[in-house]
Amino acid sequence: MAEGHRRILVVEDEPAIAESVAARLRAEGYEVDIAADGPSAVRQAVETAPDLIVLDLMLPGFDGLEVCRRVQAHRPVPVLMLTARDDETDLLVGLAVGADDYITKPFSIRELAARVHALLRRVDRNTQQAAAKIVLGDLEIDPVERRVHRAGEPAHLTPTEFELLVHLAGRPRAVVPRDRLLTEVWGWNESASTRTVDSHIKALRRKLGADLIRTVHGVGYALEVPR
Repeated sequence: MAEGHRRILVVEDEPAIAESVAARLRAEGYEVDIAADGPSAVRQAVETAPDLIVLDLMLPGFDGLEVCRRVQAHRPVPVLMLTARDDETDLLVGLAVGADDYITKPFSIRELAARVHALLRRVDRNTQQAAAKIVLGDLEIDPVERRVHRAGEPAHLTPTEFELLVHLAGRPRAVVPRDRLLTEVWGWNESASTRTVDSHIKALRRKLGADLIRTVHGVGYALEVPR
């Protein structure tokens, strides 16, 4: 069961899917709101400040990618993206604009609920483990306030981007395998979605500089200590 009164926004234009997802999540103890198009999704996200958004990629008004961009620019929030096809371009773009995880239709409601639980547990765990500031060269990370600066300039990171950066910064220069990142950051026990890791690494490089994270081909990534 869900702890506390967590609020989830389900954004889905197919009423049958939206209602079945909402019913399962309510049965798990969550408060659930539903939006059926892009503009109303952004409006509700701003007004209700959900703890997590289940977001369909294809929507009327404007699509889920634009919803994700606008919501993340207003306030970082975990996003589970729904996509009707396993199109790698769509998935990578979705992850790049701030989605934390994705699930491909058709999906089981049980699996979706498990992904929601995992995302919220991860946010809770990292909040509880918040510690002193991390300073590596010109990179400064504040786990308590969840702020990141490089060379004095602030960087706007999504929840998962922040957690991935903190994880790599905890062992600077050490190479962390993709599978281990999936397990320790995402809480996944399988390695089928290593492109999720790759996409978030690309986002961190775009926001903090290409020199920050080194790729070790066929293995994983290491955070280089910036000068």
